Amino acid sequence: MKILVTGGLGFIGSSVVRQLVQSGDHEVVVLDAMTYAALPEAVESCVGTGRYRLEVGDIRDVERVRAVFESVKPDLVMHLAAESHVDRSIDGPGDFIQTNIVGTFNMLQAARAHLETLDAEARSRFRFHHISTDEVFGSLSLDAPGFTETTRYDPRSPYSASKAASDHLVRAWGETYGLPVVLSNCSNNYGPWQYPEKLIPLMIAKGRDRLKLPVYGKGANVRDWLHVEDHAEALILIAQRGQLGESYNVGGGAERTNLDVVHAICASLDERFPEAPPHRELISFVTDRPGHDFRYAIDYSRIERELGWRPKRTFTQGLADTVNWYLDNEAWWRGVLDRSGGGQRVGLGTAGNGKSAEGATA
Repeated sequence: MKILVTGGLGFIGSSVVRQLVQSGDHEVVVLDAMTYAALPEAVESCVGTGRYRLEVGDIRDVERVRAVFESVKPDLVMHLAAESHVDRSIDGPGDFIQTNIVGTFNMLQAARAHLETLDAEARSRFRFHHISTDEVFGSLSLDAPGFTETTRYDPRSPYSASKAASDHLVRAWGETYGLPVVLSNCSNNYGPWQYPEKLIPLMIAKGRDRLKLPVYGKGANVRDWLHVEDHAEALILIAQRGQLGESYNVGGGAERTNLDVVHAICASLDERFPEAPPHRELISFVTDRPGHDFRYAIDYSRIERELGWRPKRTFTQGLADTVNWYLDNEAWWRGVLDRSGGGQRVGLGTAGNGKSAEGATA
């Protein structure tokens, strides 16, 4: 198949691209705006294979999106391009509205126009897979069952509201215009190549520099953690075999409080640097962010039952591997932060005071 992946230079998108290209079965075209979070290094292994190419463009640009569809003529679209950092959405919601809502609208319209150009056989093969988040479902109490595909939407941040809106657009285009769509909603991802503003890489980076480890509130917020490579495998499966018009929840089955996660990272850092004082001493509790959802949990029984998927990696081993990956690739994440200015934002390389109020971003 010829597969168009939007946001394919992002954390999750690059994992999808690597797996698709490595399979040897597909031609993959990435449409990416090359924002601060783009990670071209993450797909270097794909360059030169003859099965990968990059189209630089912004999904907010109607003409660029249309031109890419006309050039690529995809059999499958995997739409991952999005603004995804909750703290950034609180500080500047406009980019989230434009990218996540208007950008998705542009993609859907271009997909509709593309579908009209296809013959019957090609139309029967075409699919549009929209990738979303569990944050659209809102917040859970400790004793509540996990989110299912029929959980009522209850977004509580500009980010989750923009993703909820995009989910509704995709479903509406499926119902109204007959666009062959499938959706998925995932829990918190972690693993190699994640931009170091998110909780796990942020704590690793700060811990490596002996900076304060800022945790929102008391660190009691609970998240379900999913390794990015497990998620990518699920996304490819959903895109190819998921029931049209339906959605699939993808979770890791690994609920942890934010503080539990930070403690586990500290333990891994202690193992790598036994001569240093315990890294737990660096933990600093900071003022909670507005609208901070208490708990997310995913019930992934549908995808397990219908498509035979379940996560392969335990959180304990996956996190230890992730810590080691970041420590072994220190030059990469320092370079990313330097070129994007992100080091200033997260308090790295700022005279070592460690007083950044940037908290846990889960």
